[in-house]
Amino acid sequence: MNRSSDLTALEDRYGAHNYHPLPVVLAEGEGAWVTDTEGNRYLDWLAAYSAVNFGHRHPRLVAAAKAQLDRLTLASRAFHTDTLGPFLSGLAELCGKDAVLPMNTGAEAVETAIKAARKWGYTRKGVAPGKARIVVFDGNFHGRTTTIVGFSSDPDSYEGFGPYDGGFDSVPYGDTEALHAAIGPDTVAVLIEPVQGEAGVVVPPAGYLRAVHAACEQHNVLMIADEIQSGLARTGHTFACDREDVVPDVYLLGKALGGGIVPVSAVVADRDVMDVFSPGTHGSTFGGNPLAAAVGTEVVAMLATGEWQARALDLGKHLESALTGLDGVDGVRVCGLWAGVDLADGGPTAREVCERAAALGLLCKETHQRTVRIAPPLVVTPEEIDRGVAILKRAIAG
Repeated sequence: MNRSSDLTALEDRYGAHNYHPLPVVLAEGEGAWVTDTEGNRYLDWLAAYSAVNFGHRHPRLVAAAKAQLDRLTLASRAFHTDTLGPFLSGLAELCGKDAVLPMNTGAEAVETAIKAARKWGYTRKGVAPGKARIVVFDGNFHGRTTTIVGFSSDPDSYEGFGPYDGGFDSVPYGDTEALHAAIGPDTVAVLIEPVQGEAGVVVPPAGYLRAVHAACEQHNVLMIADEIQSGLARTGHTFACDREDVVPDVYLLGKALGGGIVPVSAVVADRDVMDVFSPGTHGSTFGGNPLAAAVGTEVVAMLATGEWQARALDLGKHLESALTGLDGVDGVRVCGLWAGVDLADGGPTAREVCERAAALGLLCKETHQRTVRIAPPLVVTPEEIDRGVAILKRAIAG
């Protein structure tokens, strides 16, 4: 057995079988490229589901992490730290909001927002205790906790994990009439992905986000935008909501916020929402820790220049042009530097295409059997995009 096989065997023997990774054992990464234990290089077109937006080991972010590692990494929120305030203020300013509640993972941010919305409904809107409801959307993906999978429409996510607590109403994504019909007097929030990533990079119809925002204002409910994958420059804008000049009541952020180095997530809102929390009502030992705050501060500073957003927008146009007209493809959806490629029936599955692509030096990931997701780091070059599309073309052709 070679080293890769040995390491894979260890994972298989001692790890939970909750993932089905491609047969690649990665050991190093730099920019848009990763290298396996055998020295083979791959163009990374997944970017850890947008967590590596700035590329692997971006020098500026690594320097920030290393500097903080020599000072203080964890103190818990029982004390103030010298890194948290700058992180919170910078992120609040980037979002145009009053306050930030830092957590670690995307699912934690979603759970935090659900708690905030319910408490807001009870204390601000006057919903009767225990009656709060939240509108969600078919095809959603917001995480893997039991609360969240309880309103998923994907059987792989929810079957066998109940009972669920309820309180959620799901409507078709992109259907404004269904949204209005689902909002009742006990509705406290609408939780939406401005682009549905796990569903295959599904972009809503033009004007839909504005319609969602208007419905929330009309019915006095919170618009919660899950920008955990779509936010922080991925779509060519700071937030995917910016594509329609929509400012939600609550932003949910994560993945790229940690710079591809540490898990960082956040709920960002104005005081009317955030101040439903008081000491003891919510928290996290690791949320807002000094290391995470130091890296997050640098991420925010990089995004504040606007250069990453502009780069994703320009490269996204190049990606869309390169993907147009591929044989064996039924449809392509591109939003910034993010794409879903639907494979034609009768051809290889998305998993087969991703396995073939990996063997040729390109890493991407399947979703829902017939869609290949593409999300290169934003440091990718036009030439690397062309190279990746050429490999994908060969992988589809077989």
